[in-house]
Amino acid sequence: MEDLKKKMSADMNDKEIVFSKSIKAGKRIYYLDVKKNRKDEMFLAITESKKVIMGEGDDSQVSFEKHKIFLYREDFQKFMAGLTEAIYFIDRNDMNDYISR
Repeated sequence: MEDLKKKMSADMNDKEIVFSKSIKAGKRIYYLDVKKNRKDEMFLAITESKKVIMGEGDDSQVSFEKHKIFLYREDFQKFMAGLTEAIYFIDRNDMNDYISR
């Protein structure tokens, strides 16, 4: 019975996704899912999924570690400004490291 509830809940969550984009990056996959809440308002769910291998050889087990961020429309501008600033900072410092070598 519990498994049925989980499956129904997962199916309901899939129905609220109106757009999805996956980005494969090495051992990680980033999912950008645009969803609708109960009020029909859209928001962005960002999920990082990282493959984790425990053990070695035949005893190894594969699992996925997931982290989620929910980003709402009223925060888009501030989030993008902060993200752009952080990326610019990294790029500028990486360039300085490259030049000084």
